[in-house]
Amino acid sequence: MSDPKSRNIVWHEGIVSRADREKMAGHKGCTIWMTGLSGSGKSTLAVALEKALIDRGIRTFVLDGDNVRHGLNKDLGFSPEDRNENIRRIGEVAKLFTDAGVINITAFISPYRQDRDRVRALMAEGDFVEAYVDCPLEVCEQRDPKGLYKKARAGQIPEFTGISAPYEAPERAELTLKTGEMSKEETLRTLVEFLERKGYIPA
Repeated sequence: MSDPKSRNIVWHEGIVSRADREKMAGHKGCTIWMTGLSGSGKSTLAVALEKALIDRGIRTFVLDGDNVRHGLNKDLGFSPEDRNENIRRIGEVAKLFTDAGVINITAFISPYRQDRDRVRALMAEGDFVEAYVDCPLEVCEQRDPKGLYKKARAGQIPEFTGISAPYEAPERAELTLKTGEMSKEETLRTLVEFLERKGYIPA
């Protein structure tokens, strides 16, 4: 990431450490970065995982792509430059949640591999879990829950990922979730079992 524009700032260390927060919570913090095409199931999985973890007393929060564009990133469009800035900002927010000992679940198309790798580089080893929500374009287009593919095919939405803008699939994702083949329940179970197996949450 680029250096701060201002030179008159100093980093202030706190007294409460991340280890203190994680000890209080009873689990580790991390960012589960869900990436995939529109309609692949990212948001559906994110909110289901959030509910499953909350039911177990795990501190968690979802950062959803559309929701963030209503506030923090409402000044950004979908040009390559704006997509880069969108992911840069949310990566910084995700790092804050992770440092706070929260299991932070993001649901962003985040189509560019380089942008996702930059977020990974922000965090300590093991803090960034890339979850590729892998669903064929034709299945996503059949689902089309928001009617976006139909608009994109009609030329009403420029720079739409998978149609008129590229999607670069992960090369080293910690998890690949084939949501065109697996049920929501199977996919959710895979996510929870991964978190248990890797020691992020108690088994």
